[in-house]
Amino acid sequence: MHLIFMGTPDFAVPSLHALVDAGHRVSCVYTQPDRPAGRGGKLTASAVKVAALSLGIPVEQPVKVRLPEVVEQLREAAPDAIVVVGYGQLIPRAILEIPRLGIVNVHGSLLPKYRGAAPIQWAVANGETLTGVTTMRINEGLDTGDMLLKAATPIGPSETAVDVWYRLAGIGASLLVETLEGLENGWIQPEPQNPAEATLAPILKREDGKVDWNRSAAAIYNRYRGFQPWPGAWTTFRGARLQLKSLAPAPHPEGSQPVTTPAPGTLFPQGKHLFAMADDGAALELLRLQLEGKSEVSAEAFLNGAHLRPGERLGADSPDTPEISPQ
Repeated sequence: MHLIFMGTPDFAVPSLHALVDAGHRVSCVYTQPDRPAGRGGKLTASAVKVAALSLGIPVEQPVKVRLPEVVEQLREAAPDAIVVVGYGQLIPRAILEIPRLGIVNVHGSLLPKYRGAAPIQWAVANGETLTGVTTMRINEGLDTGDMLLKAATPIGPSETAVDVWYRLAGIGASLLVETLEGLENGWIQPEPQNPAEATLAPILKREDGKVDWNRSAAAIYNRYRGFQPWPGAWTTFRGARLQLKSLAPAPHPEGSQPVTTPAPGTLFPQGKHLFAMADDGAALELLRLQLEGKSEVSAEAFLNGAHLRPGERLGADSPDTPEISPQ
């Protein structure tokens, strides 16, 4: 089958390789323009561009895929199908009408749940225990096209979005090859989505990573897992941003609970360990932390420098709290 591939992140790379391995002719890959990355701001190619060049496939990087000259380029190519995996641009109607088998998308959720830019992250952050991949035909809506095939996978209780991301990338690649075979041979019956069952997975913002200590410990932990590697989980301590680089659910440390119910975010050291209270009375163990302007440290090193006062809380800053000793 003659295909055009559109994708950008590493999630899309297994799909590109699977198409080539299955014998499809991918005549061109479209990906986002090179972007500045790192402290030096050096222009960096997308993961898909790197993979395409290694496979000897021509690469196009239009700023906007809806430009008339890009649409005409695709029309002249006349692919049987266009495959889209995390491309990062909306596909206009003019392109939707070009391929005879339509535009096939690999989406990292069990649609119609988690439509949007960050389906894997939000599924984990919301504590889902099951997720998957859906192949669908793209239309002019946001992930609203007819569903083609699905494959499900469980989410482990300690898995992060990164763990699930890479597993779904492989599942999606296999499902894509099966989907194209089914479309070509006519055995797939597209299924419309039920809008009443739809949920949204909007693009992540830095504020999504801010810990709300008024949530339950389970909810905080789920959001920490879901928002890896960015925006992570962060709070404030003595007026400075504190990244919680690693944490785990834990029972309240014995012998450290006061008579009165501790406020959410209250810190409890116990030996070399550090715990923070959630709203439901359960605790989270803070394993590795990074205070703004400082290096990442273990809980033990943080405690040695912080000299915590009884009842001190995260996310509730006081101007008269002592400074942390340098690490």
